[in-house]
Parts: sequence; C-alpha cells; structure tokens
Amino acid sequence: MTAFQISQFFDVSYWQKFTSNDLLSSNFIINIIDVLVVWYLVYKLIMLVKGTKAVQLLKGVAVFIIIRMISEIIGLHTLSWLMNQVIMYGVIAAVVIFQPEVRRGLEHLGRSSFFKASKSEQQEDEKMILAFDKAIQYMSKRKIGALITVARNTGLEEYIETGISLDADVTGELLINIFIPNTPLHDGAVIIEEGKIAVASAYLPLSESNLIPKEFGTRHRAAVGISEVSDAVTIIVSEETGDVSLTLNNELIPRLTQEEYLKILREELVPDEEKKSRKNILQHFIDGVTKGGKKK
Repeated sequence: MTAFQISQFFDVSYWQKFTSNDLLSSNFIINIIDVLVVWYLVYKLIMLVKGTKAVQLLKGVAVFIIIRMISEIIGLHTLSWLMNQVIMYGVIAAVVIFQPEVRRGLEHLGRSSFFKASKSEQQEDEKMILAFDKAIQYMSKRKIGALITVARNTGLEEYIETGISLDADVTGELLINIFIPNTPLHDGAVIIEEGKIAVASAYLPLSESNLIPKEFGTRHRAAVGISEVSDAVTIIVSEETGDVSLTLNNELIPRLTQEEYLKILREELVPDEEKKSRKNILQHFIDGVTKGGKKK
C-alpha cells in the first residue's frame, strides 16, 4: 500500500474507499492506523504551539482547510481548485518564510537523542527542584511573595514576551534576589523554560473563576489563570501568610508543607525512563522549530 499523502486527507474519494472495503481487511486496518497516527501528530503540533504566536498561523491554515472541504462537498469546483493551490503552494511558501526556524529545528533534531532517557536530564530537574525548595523555604519564613511558573509542553511565549529577559540558570539565590521587595524584578512572575529562568516580572492571565476563595489575592488568581490555558506548574508563596501553594491542571493546591510540595514537583517535573522514551522524532523537530528562535 502507498504511503499516506497530505493531499489524500482532503480527497473525498480517499475516505469513500473505507466504506467499500471489507471492514476486517488488512488494508482497512492499515488505513485506520494511518489516519490515527496523522491525527496524533496534528494534536501534538497543536499542543506544542499552544500559547505562542504560531497558533494564529495555524488558525489561518485551518480556515483554508475548512473552506476546501466545504467547497468539495457542495460542489464549488472553482473554489475547491483555488484552495488546493493555496494549500499546495502554501507549504512551499511556509518553508521559505520560516527558513531560519526550520534550520534550527533540523539542528535540534541532529543533536537530540530519541531512544534513551538521559539520567543527566533527571539530575538537572532534581537540581532545579532543590533550588526551588531553597528559595521557597527562605521566602516562606520571611513572608516574601513569589510567583514561579514552570513551562512544560504548552508554549508560554505570549507571556514570556511580557517579562524581562534573563536566560539564567535556576538557583535558589537568584530566585530569592528576584522576589526581594522593592527591587525592579519582584513584581510579576518568573517563568522557567527548558531548565532556565527565561524571564522575570512577567504578567500571567488572571482567572475569573468564582471557585477561588476570596482570601487568595492576585498571585493566586494569576497562578490559576496560567493553569487554565497551559499545562504549566506554578509555585506561589503568599506574602500575607508565607503559605506555599501550587497550581496545575486548572487546580489550586493550597497550604502545602515542604514534603507535600516537593513530592508534587518531583512527580510533575522529573520525567522517568518510560515517559522519556515515549518522545517521538516529530516532537523533537517541532520543539526546535517553535522554540529555536527564543532569546539567546
């Protein structure tokens, strides 16, 4: 059987073949697997660009795809042909327009290791968590307010652009200095990305949820807000009480002990061998394309 072609995805006759074949035939099963893989890759692409400006580009592409499919169904052949040309030559145009990003993605692909988990990465994640712990303990005892967001799969470029670029190693001492009151960077959030402090003094979206207790202030609402639009993990230290809270997956987990927040951070931020082995080549490539153009 021939490989799945992008043009077949928009070809009505391609999908009609499914109903004419024996549902139990090997061809049908292979077609189903083919389509599922394509949909999975599209899903991973959407998750990687979510929260970045690239999502606006994808919305524009989606409009052309929808117009193409509707025009084919209702018989607008001229419009369908026009959309075919736009899609066909749009791919070439995208490669030309985004040539620097594509080059960085290929370089990232060449440097990546796909088939084994790196223990050094686990050690770096553990080192980062210990730096968080050092800063949290210092600030909690002195009631110094802090807001630290750790980016994971969902891009946070939209919010990184609102902050002051640092691109610094994560250390407890630096985090403490950032949040010391009346310093230039203390107001706003620190965003951690790829094991680095990307920016400080960034603005996060405030949640409008009525489920957040009124005792929690702007920091907590911002932490919940970023958890509503991404899979980031956010640490909050209250300047009123010194309590430590976390947000993730649209959930606020308040008043955590040191043992409790360390357990959650390790579960969420330190990947095990099995999780690392599930990373595929496309994710590494897209990661390089979408993140390769970040500040150096």
